[in-house]
Amino acid sequence: MLKARFIIEIAGFPKEHIENTMRGVVKKLRNEKKVLNYKIFEAEQKEKLFSTFAEVEVEIKEFDELVGICLDYLPSSVEILKPDKFNLESKDFENFINDLLGKLHQYDMVVKNLKAQNMLLNKKLGASSGA
Repeated sequence: MLKARFIIEIAGFPKEHIENTMRGVVKKLRNEKKVLNYKIFEAEQKEKLFSTFAEVEVEIKEFDELVGICLDYLPSSVEILKPDKFNLESKDFENFINDLLGKLHQYDMVVKNLKAQNMLLNKKLGASSGA
């Protein structure tokens, strides 16, 4: 059994939207996992954006659940509260690395597609402004 605390952050605007979104994120996590307690902090404005965060303490059974929360919710911080030490089977670590790589490849593909779309748009804008 693992017990962990996650810090999940959201930034954007307007203030009400990011606060509602954070409540939705925490509700979704509570529906999926055993959440022991949580606290959502009021959004504060930093420059043009608002930001909020939540501290969520979760009890999970397996290492892969910890990895799943990290990959699905992208917390800015993870603190493992219990146990102090644990043994990890090489297969579990292998699965973690493969899941991480899969997510990184997914993000890489999105970035490359956005970069290609941006280049096409810039090319079209350059062609239309020069005509």
